[in-house]
Amino acid sequence: MKVYNTLTRQKEEFVPLEEGKVKMYVCGPTVYDYIHIGNARPYVVFDTVRRYLEYKGYEVTYVQNFTDVDDKIINRASKEHSTMQEISNKYIQEAFHDADGLNVKRATIHPRVTEEMDLIIQMVNDLIEKGYAYEDKGTVYFDTKKFPDYGKLSRKNLDELIAGGSDRVSVDDAKKNPTDFVLWKPKKEGEPSWSSPWGEGRPGWHIECSVMAKHHLGESIDIHAGGEDLVFPHHENEIAQSEACNGHHFAKYWLHNGFITVDNEKMSKSLGNFFTVRDIAAQFPYEVIRFFILNGHYRSPINFSRELMQACQNGLERIKNARKELAFYIENAPEEKPIEEDKVQELQSYQKQFEAAMDDDFNTADAISVIYELVRTSNIAVKAAVSKEYAIKIQDMLDHLCGVLGIAEMEEDAVSEEDTEKIEALIAKRAEAKKAKDFGAADAIRDELTAMGITIKDTRQGVQWSRG
Repeated sequence: MKVYNTLTRQKEEFVPLEEGKVKMYVCGPTVYDYIHIGNARPYVVFDTVRRYLEYKGYEVTYVQNFTDVDDKIINRASKEHSTMQEISNKYIQEAFHDADGLNVKRATIHPRVTEEMDLIIQMVNDLIEKGYAYEDKGTVYFDTKKFPDYGKLSRKNLDELIAGGSDRVSVDDAKKNPTDFVLWKPKKEGEPSWSSPWGEGRPGWHIECSVMAKHHLGESIDIHAGGEDLVFPHHENEIAQSEACNGHHFAKYWLHNGFITVDNEKMSKSLGNFFTVRDIAAQFPYEVIRFFILNGHYRSPINFSRELMQACQNGLERIKNARKELAFYIENAPEEKPIEEDKVQELQSYQKQFEAAMDDDFNTADAISVIYELVRTSNIAVKAAVSKEYAIKIQDMLDHLCGVLGIAEMEEDAVSEEDTEKIEALIAKRAEAKKAKDFGAADAIRDELTAMGITIKDTRQGVQWSRG
């Protein structure tokens, strides 16, 4: 299995630090609002990476944090006459609601910054003692000149950053170097704060993830992941802090997903094209959002539009309909027909093609193409009235591959026992009307079923019905 490592700018064979185990850290959201479609992409992408690693037999410890102390949270709390804790608690629950809808598995651990404060203060202190950080009037800075490898992830040259006055490097007269960044900042009036050797204050953004990764996964981890907007300065600064403090490599593989544009423009509130996952879920089911995200390679930019979402909904329905047809066929197929051994061998080829796609840097777009081919095979098999045993093998394969991607596996709307009896009685009545050549009555019953939200289909195995 090969993964593209942002650190080396090439695909590398995946070899974990400890055989059979993977330690994976993914940067989570700052919880001051509902997650947006841009947040949803790393949620879905790296959940799928985790699922595939587990499919390959690895034991994955998956850590995804919540940033629950930040200027945006404090500002939101002030506007709503609330507290930072109340705002963050509310939006953590909303993030879980959306993640559950997207069929994202819960992380092994979801640490919060506010629960890690003693360890953050300890790491900042360690960096000062080792000569990598300095304090000025209650603010502690990381000295980038003391870390020779600074810039190795983003491939940014320090001198160029200084000359260019990058908008991602803040200007501060107290800094020794323009590229130095804050590890700890002093309290402002009315803001939450914690006691430290440098006075009341709170941590800088970057130190938080270094501490949470170290606490829950150790000093060296296999995979660190997030959106490509985090490469610089966030992930660059994490590397500097962690490696300066711990004395060895922080993460072996760095994975970054590409951006999402909206109607071919960068998403922003000022352009009016900013969509939360909750906004989109009001128009399209959550499972369609997940399917849309997986239809592109995770490192490539993808464009969000209503037309593309509709196309993805149609594609997902194609897979789900094939599964319904297959399940109905299996339920009603005769037992005695011998299995088609030659076709079973062909079936195994789909799994190999699927794995080849996923082994090539988690190419979910190609993996979905394999599932479409399997769907085509399934539809042909049902029409050809294959053996029940072979149909079951197709169903197992389809369920297996869809499960790895977390698609087409949501529960269908349940139909009560009472409604089921009513529906089946109407279907039987319609069959009698057709047998008596009373097609007007048969059509009327079909219309009655349609009004109940029930779709029926006549097959050689009998009448197949479903909701919707």
